[in-house]
Amino acid sequence: MSKRFIRYAAILGALSVALGAFGAHALKKFVEADAVATFDTGVRYQFYHTFAVLVVGILYRRMPGKLMEWAGILFISGIVLFSGSLYLLTYLNATETVGLNGIGAITPLGGLCFIAGWICLFIQSFKPGEHLQRSRKSERSEVDEA
Repeated sequence: MSKRFIRYAAILGALSVALGAFGAHALKKFVEADAVATFDTGVRYQFYHTFAVLVVGILYRRMPGKLMEWAGILFISGIVLFSGSLYLLTYLNATETVGLNGIGAITPLGGLCFIAGWICLFIQSFKPGEHLQRSRKSERSEVDEA
C-alpha cells in the first residue's frame, strides 16, 4: 500500500507541475483573471495534498492501519473532487458553456475529503503500528523465557 501511495503522489505531482505551468503561461489567453485564479487554487490544493499522499506512503510503513489507508484515499478523492471541479469550472468558463456551473457544488465535497483525510492521519498517529506491537510481543516472550 505504501508504494501505491508514493506512485500516486509521483503522478499527481508531475500533473501539478504541468497544470501549474499551463495555468501560469497559457490559460490567460483563454479566460479572465478570476478564472485563472480559480484554476490556480485547484493546482495549489492539488500540490499540497500530493505531498500529503506522499507522506501517507512514507508513514504507512511506520504506522500501518486502516485510518492511514483512508487518509491516502481521502486525499486522492479530495484532489479529484476539489481540484478537478475547479479545473472543470475553468474549462466551462473558457468554452463559455452554460448550464453546468452547478458543478461548483462538488468543490466543498472535495474539501470535506481533505479535512477527513487529515483527521484520519491525526487519529492513526495515536495508534501503535504493527512494528511496535511485534517488538512488544517479542519483548514479552523474552521476559517469559527468562
